[in-house]
Amino acid sequence: MFKRKTADSGAAGEKLAAKWYRKNGCCILEQNFRTRQGEIDLIVRSGDLLIFVEVKTRAEDAIADPCEFVTPAKQRRLILAAQGYLMKNPEAENSRIRFDVVEVVLPENGRPKLNCIENAFTL
Repeated sequence: MFKRKTADSGAAGEKLAAKWYRKNGCCILEQNFRTRQGEIDLIVRSGDLLIFVEVKTRAEDAIADPCEFVTPAKQRRLILAAQGYLMKNPEAENSRIRFDVVEVVLPENGRPKLNCIENAFTL
């Protein structure tokens, strides 16, 4: 039961993040891009900028902020997955890149809160 609820909230958070990027003029290129090294929740283009996005969704009463769950090990996996994307998509090779973390907090009642941390970490 707990696993399903977590998967549902994660998918809801990713949907909200994609909507936020679209609203801010970006184009969603990929959702849930998978490689052997890991998964990237969203890959977004804004002009010549390619944004690799990790979405972390938590309940309002979580023990820590969502971004705190993007550990250095997770960052390394995201970087490797991004490199895999760039290898599969040579047209993206000359793009500037950025890694964002989007925090989505789902309150028991009320509207979800979204916080985009641009350039949350670098290569």
